[in-house]
Amino acid sequence: MDDHSFMPNVQIDAERLLGSLFRHMAEGVALHEVVCDAAGKPANYRILAVNPQYEGCTGLRPEQVVGKLATEAYGTPEAPYLAEFSAVALSGQASRLTVFFPPLARHFEISIAPLGFGFFATIFLDVSEQKRHDETLKKSEEWFRRLFDFAPDPLTVSLPDGRLLRCNDAFCRVAGYPEAELVGHSPTEIGLWIDPKQREAMYAELACKGEINRLETRIRRKDGNIGIMRISARRVELGGQALILTGGQDITDQRTLEQQVLHSQKLESLGVLAGGIAHDFNNLLTGILGNADLALAELSPLAPARESLEAIETGARRAADLCRQLLAYSGKGRFLVQPLDVMELVQEMGHLLSVSISKKVVLKYHFAENLPAVEADATQMRQTIMNLILNASEAIGDRSGVISVTTGLAYCDPEYLKTCFVADGIRPGDFVYVEVADTGCGMDKATQDRIFDPFFTTKFTGRGLGLAAVLGIVRGHKGAIKVYSEVGRGSTFKLLFPAAQAQAHEIANTAPSARTWKGHGQVLVVDDEETVRTLTRRMLERVGFTVLTAEDGRQAVEIFQRGSAEVDLVILDLTMPHLDGEACFRELRMIKPAVKVILSSGYNEQDVVNLFAGKGLAGFIQKPYTREELIAKVRDVLGDQA
Repeated sequence: MDDHSFMPNVQIDAERLLGSLFRHMAEGVALHEVVCDAAGKPANYRILAVNPQYEGCTGLRPEQVVGKLATEAYGTPEAPYLAEFSAVALSGQASRLTVFFPPLARHFEISIAPLGFGFFATIFLDVSEQKRHDETLKKSEEWFRRLFDFAPDPLTVSLPDGRLLRCNDAFCRVAGYPEAELVGHSPTEIGLWIDPKQREAMYAELACKGEINRLETRIRRKDGNIGIMRISARRVELGGQALILTGGQDITDQRTLEQQVLHSQKLESLGVLAGGIAHDFNNLLTGILGNADLALAELSPLAPARESLEAIETGARRAADLCRQLLAYSGKGRFLVQPLDVMELVQEMGHLLSVSISKKVVLKYHFAENLPAVEADATQMRQTIMNLILNASEAIGDRSGVISVTTGLAYCDPEYLKTCFVADGIRPGDFVYVEVADTGCGMDKATQDRIFDPFFTTKFTGRGLGLAAVLGIVRGHKGAIKVYSEVGRGSTFKLLFPAAQAQAHEIANTAPSARTWKGHGQVLVVDDEETVRTLTRRMLERVGFTVLTAEDGRQAVEIFQRGSAEVDLVILDLTMPHLDGEACFRELRMIKPAVKVILSSGYNEQDVVNLFAGKGLAGFIQKPYTREELIAKVRDVLGDQA
């Protein structure tokens, strides 16, 4: 028996086998015949037969399609599949395409197989579900892309090594780079991430924990400016690839605002402290300065002790000047406001300024003509200008240099005022300015941020409030300060004061004398400081008054009730225990509505006057005061009555 004896001796029927394959294929199959036009070119295709699975695949029954042209069965003559059918018919090469048949509302993947002699088969695979899935995926990807691109917060997608794959528009705006310059690079590589060690630590934590939250970092934008971002990141797997998704917030403005608020709160707290210290210190100085003044008035011009008393008086006045600086810084200083000519004031100070600076420094003046006046206190203005000149001289040091003092008029709009240190509620408009510029060492950004801090100095030891007092004075005048400085190129300080409508007054330095005036009548002195009470009583008795004293508001009301008819004047302290000056004033006015009251305080006259506006306050005197200042105030209030 040979090896093939087990096979049946039958003839293989190829046509029968092909027919069986045609009938039993899982896909729908249709046999087509090429229909040519008059020129012999393929023009259409007739369906000759379909297998049993064709109906289940396409939804078309055999009697609906067999014997019909393809364009009749599947669609219009412009159907895109006709070109593929023609290509297969002409070339004899198999092809595959995906087609949407509108009558069937389905997508099919059609494999076209040439059979020769103008015949070919089409095998239909319904891919509608897959197509819907693909469309859904495509829409999801489009939604994600739009959400990613138009998200208000910065977003990035990067590789585990830090290289950026995608950056949204918000991130590009924060960084200052177009996406094309970012993709393919890490933020550290292009200098965006300032601290590479922090970034390394972040990626190490991502590798360990898979996420980080609310990490704050500094970035350097393309324009060189520094920003602050708060970022969160997560490690994810997409398509088998590890990626880092990072979201952030640009908190630069928030941090800047917080720093400004903290700085303002710090200045406010120090201002309250400074004002309180100055107030209490003024009470002590009232006793020191007043007693020295009384002693000098009683001593002979040839008395040996006179020189010592004059030294005490000089020291007390200097201490009073320091108190005024403290009050100016706290915003509670007393300003004797009047229309001033800034050019005249600077010219008056010329000699004092020239002897206060280094001999190697040249002082130059540039004055604008016909400037409007400013509503200002001459003494405080002198102090601010002197402080700026001394600072400029120290910035130049032992080298030769130039200090320029310039005056002028400028219109300041809201945008310009935003770049200045300004008083609350300042409005745009015309400002008279005094500008002090030097050719000294200049300041870096960190120094400029602190120059108005109390006691801040770049020298080895601080010498006082310095520029903090200048800022307090300028703010008290509803003005602004503009500072510009570069390291090695000097500094410029521009003081801006609102231009006034009134004409400037002549600047005077001395008060009118009251030494020869005599008074009579009874005065009630109310103050919780025994030294002040005693001193004021002695000053008034020297010019002829009978003086009663009270140590607080409650005692003052009791004394006044017993003898209000004989009391011509009350000198009343503002801050006292039990019953303060405001409450005591109300009680006194209820007993005797016409009583004349002079209020005494170490605080700002404007604040006190506003507190008693419309209540009939006769006058105000600032502590510390001399005998001459007190008598002058009493004379102004009582006039010919005394």
